Amino acid sequence: MGEYLKFDRMITPIIIQIIFWIIVAIDVIVGLIKMFGGDSGMERIGGLLLFIIGPILARVFCEFVIVTFQINDKLHDIRENTKKA
Repeated sequence: MGEYLKFDRMITPIIIQIIFWIIVAIDVIVGLIKMFGGDSGMERIGGLLLFIIGPILARVFCEFVIVTFQINDKLHDIRENTKKA
């Protein structure tokens, strides 16, 4: 707990996972609404693309953010290990 209070470890990766699932839920719901409630064919195709590609793009973005924080954690570990040597 002290690591989080001193900002040595980040809680953002956990928050990013929650945000990912929220984005996926929104993409799926909006995609389904556009697919089945769309007036034109283009709107229905857009809904299908949002339904399929939206969660993939959300995953890629969230993974990028998490990797950034993992790099920060690894650099912190390297710094701690070199202080002891």
